[in-house]
Amino acid sequence: MKFGVVVFPGSNCDADCFNAVKAVLDQPVEYIWHKSNSVEGFDCIILPGGFSYGDYLRAGAIARFSPVMEAVIEFAHRGGLVIGICNGFQVLLEAGLLPGAMRRNDSLQFICDDTYLKVENADTAFTALWQPGQVIKIPVAHGDGNYYCDENTLKELQQNNQVVFRYCSPAGEVTAQANPNGSIDNIAGVCNKQGNVLGMMPHPERCAEKILGNDDGAMLFKSILAAWQRRVK
Repeated sequence: MKFGVVVFPGSNCDADCFNAVKAVLDQPVEYIWHKSNSVEGFDCIILPGGFSYGDYLRAGAIARFSPVMEAVIEFAHRGGLVIGICNGFQVLLEAGLLPGAMRRNDSLQFICDDTYLKVENADTAFTALWQPGQVIKIPVAHGDGNYYCDENTLKELQQNNQVVFRYCSPAGEVTAQANPNGSIDNIAGVCNKQGNVLGMMPHPERCAEKILGNDDGAMLFKSILAAWQRRVK
């Protein structure tokens, strides 16, 4: 399975994502420069975290117009696997591949800390190796991670089981106290209706190896590989 990690000016988690694929999955992976107009030959595209274009205007707003995004959008519409992490999630929202928008954290402060997530949908290519309702620990690092959508969109997300992760307590309780940024409905990650595009604010690539003190994030990458292997059989 071949992974592509898109690099925008200002990306700073591209190497982490590259390493997670190479070291944890032992799968081929290449960087894709934002000016590329093709993602041919890749099976999964990763939009990494960082501050693409310095987060000018708003996070992800300029990166959405990078040449590579036309190819990523077409790839996603064909059913290709796409995951956006943190800034990558913001780019997916700006590109219209996922519903909703990001606002400043309700504290108006940058947050860098471990968070606990409840796996709400374990029936996606990104979460299939977890159990429904399982609690995992994944770090966050963002200033604009307050996910928002209107009431009708939220109902649709809930009805279609598109809410993939919610912030929760270590015991799995979805509470306001467990919500680090004010996201509506404690949402930490959502997918599209088809389930092939995932956006999440927490960083699984930063906790994919035990040497980092926590390897809960490895399961996301292993789930992607397992889903692809089932698809090609």
